[in-house]
Amino acid sequence: MTKKSRLALYFGNRGFFPASLQAEARAELPGVLEAAGHEVLMLDAEATRYGAVETPQEGQIFANFLRQNQGKYDGVVLSLPNFGDENGAVAALKESGVPILLQAYPDDFDRMGPALRRDAFCGKFSIMDVFYQHNLKFTALKPHVVSPSSERFKANLDHFDRLCRVVKGFRHLVVGAIGARTSAFKTVRYDEVALQRADITVETFDLSMVIARVKELSSDGKAYKAKMEVLKDYTSWEGVPEAALNNITRLGVVLDELIAENQMDAIALRCWIELQQQLGISPCVLMGLLNNTGTIAACEVDIYNAVVMAGLSLASGQPATVLDWNNNYGEEDNKCILFHCGPVPRELMTDKGHISEHLILANSVGKNNSFGCVVGRIAPSDLTFGSMMTDSGKVKIFLGDGRFTEDPIPGNFFGAAGVAEIDKLQDVLLHVGMNGYRHHVSVTAGHHVAPLKEAFEKYLGFEVSVPQAE
Repeated sequence: MTKKSRLALYFGNRGFFPASLQAEARAELPGVLEAAGHEVLMLDAEATRYGAVETPQEGQIFANFLRQNQGKYDGVVLSLPNFGDENGAVAALKESGVPILLQAYPDDFDRMGPALRRDAFCGKFSIMDVFYQHNLKFTALKPHVVSPSSERFKANLDHFDRLCRVVKGFRHLVVGAIGARTSAFKTVRYDEVALQRADITVETFDLSMVIARVKELSSDGKAYKAKMEVLKDYTSWEGVPEAALNNITRLGVVLDELIAENQMDAIALRCWIELQQQLGISPCVLMGLLNNTGTIAACEVDIYNAVVMAGLSLASGQPATVLDWNNNYGEEDNKCILFHCGPVPRELMTDKGHISEHLILANSVGKNNSFGCVVGRIAPSDLTFGSMMTDSGKVKIFLGDGRFTEDPIPGNFFGAAGVAEIDKLQDVLLHVGMNGYRHHVSVTAGHHVAPLKEAFEKYLGFEVSVPQAE
């Protein structure tokens, strides 16, 4: 989840500026990117004049370089040590197929004579203008010109890295729908065709097949024993019947197998009430474990929030989870309780928690038939939230940020919960309800709305709203 993007590095040139500017940039910028954790691909200095691109012919040389390295880079950093040439840039990058970050060097006050000035401030506009004419998507951030060694560029690079991870992760995203949606929950309906047109494939599996595989699985196998060891270390199982732990372990192995067999990036599971009735368990702990280790898992067959969780996790480099917009927090307009029965990954909790029955479902399935919920507290932190829907074939997403606080929650609250403080919360809730979004919301740690919005909106073509900004 924390692996940084691999970046191809492009230098733009305008021939009557001094070669020393290109040499300085080629010496500086790769080191900055590598120090930030990025692998860097760079055209040989001898391939073109100064290893930069000025003419369309040099642009073709760079385009061939990218073709030879197809699949080995996630984004391009276009650096302008001087004014740069827009025609060469278009020829070089029009088929790159990845996000492009524009970086232009600032001029120094004591180096403004014809022999030393850069004019990249002006040249960046030419690049942006012609990219716009060609409908070539690019990222340009504040300030307009920035030194690669500055903290401001490091912040820009961080933004670009996060959006590159999202864009890459959403290319051929595969989500598994394990079981049909519960009939009562029409809030989790989804449109497979709309998702496929967004390059998101949904693979579907009948829950009866999953349950049959669970029942057939041997407890003597290596996979079963390894999963049991992981689960025992993951959380506290004190008081949990052995039969429940056994079936949870078996289900965990079967889910791992399905994910591997079908190369799925995410799953959304029908989590009640057949698993309780036929296996005597709740699968919450398994979904939390999957989320904690990098495979997205949403409950209640909420495919849309599984997709959003994937985006949040890719942007943050940390696990994500799905929660209910669940309770008001007294009279405080900007606070609410976000809760779910236990699929929250341990990395987002204050401690590893403990396993309990599903205290609500137990009323209908009986005692000792619903163990698997993780009881714990969501750790205080900044948070990014969002959810998704499709409407007339269009993918729509809302995003926002806030923080989980240290405010107390009643002791009889089961499952995993946290108090969220969100600016303009009442406006956010109206936006959710009035625009057809569901009662679920996906969250991850940190504030990442800006790179997520740009990735979803500009590069993936989704409609994105940020109700806090409206």
